[in-house]
Amino acid sequence: MNGSFLFTGPDDAPVTLLLAHGSGAPMDSPAMNAAAEALAAQGLRIARFEFSYMAARRTNGSRRPPPKAETLNPEFRAAVLALGANGPLVIGGKSMGGRVASMVVDDLHAAGIVAGLLCLGYPFHPPEKPTQLRTAHLMTLKTPTLICQGTRDPFGTKEEVSTYGLPESIRLLWLEDGDHDLKPRKSISGFSAADHLATMARTVKEWTKPL
Repeated sequence: MNGSFLFTGPDDAPVTLLLAHGSGAPMDSPAMNAAAEALAAQGLRIARFEFSYMAARRTNGSRRPPPKAETLNPEFRAAVLALGANGPLVIGGKSMGGRVASMVVDDLHAAGIVAGLLCLGYPFHPPEKPTQLRTAHLMTLKTPTLICQGTRDPFGTKEEVSTYGLPESIRLLWLEDGDHDLKPRKSISGFSAADHLATMARTVKEWTKPL
């Protein structure tokens, strides 16, 4: 973690969200920007950070593939400590960012540092490899969790995820016809990307109130 954060939303917000990016796009990708702006419109404070491999791409043009998600766990913990949020803190992120957060959140929650976990498009399995599940640690998750998922996400469709038997600690928000960026095909679903992001943000706002 390179020590710098990208903030969106009011400084005096009641809840702060610390979000990491997906494996292939930076913290200021169009999808991350749109999600952060939608959440900020609901009065939430968003802090974004980059893992070191992604930050290196900015400075030296490195195109090394992302490391295994679990090797990034220490960087997410370091980001939590560096942020030093006042008030309730929810950690998470887009795709791989949310997955890394999900692997460290229970210890941080038990220590009273983190109040919840937010995943935007959780990568339940690699695309076209539905048997390579990334769910074992989710089955024992105790931290209050919200996963916002498109129903046609190639990393985990509604039909697939409904068979996993996820614990009650995990709440799922399904966005009709959404892809991995939660974006629907308007001609099929009747919804726009902005509609789904607004629904996501409103749901996050309501979900954070009891935390």
